[in-house]
Amino acid sequence: MRLNEGLDDNGELHEINVTPFIDVMLVLLIIFMVAAPLATVDIRVNLPVSSAKPQPRPEKPVFLSVKADKQLYVGDQPVNVDQLLLVLDQRTQANKETTIFFQADKSVDYETLMSVMDTLRKAGYLKVGLVGMESTTK
Repeated sequence: MRLNEGLDDNGELHEINVTPFIDVMLVLLIIFMVAAPLATVDIRVNLPVSSAKPQPRPEKPVFLSVKADKQLYVGDQPVNVDQLLLVLDQRTQANKETTIFFQADKSVDYETLMSVMDTLRKAGYLKVGLVGMESTTK
C-alpha cells in the first residue's frame, strides 16, 4: 500500500510556498504601523464664523451659557454645577426632549465645555444646540 504524499510521478511537489507571501505581509504591516500615527496630526484650528442661515427660535428657548470666568448661566440666572440639572428641569418642566441652546465665551477651555455637555448628556438632555456668532458678510 502506498500513500500519495503530494508527489506526482516525477517526484515534484505541488504545494504553494507561503514564506514569501508571509514576508511581504509582515513588511506591509510594519509600514502601516509606522504610517498610521502620521496620518492623525493634531492641528490648531481657528474656526470660522458660520454663514448658514440661522434656524428659527422656539417660543421659550432655554439658553445655557458659560462666561469667561467659567460661571454657568441658565437664561439670565447664575447657577453652579450642582444646581444646573435642577434649574434645567424647572425651566423645561423635566421634558428631556427640549433643545438646550449652549453658548460659551471664546476663552473657555475645551475641558469645561465637554464637562458641561457630559453633565447634560448624563441628565438625559440629548438635544443640544451650539450657538455661535452669525457672519455679517454674505
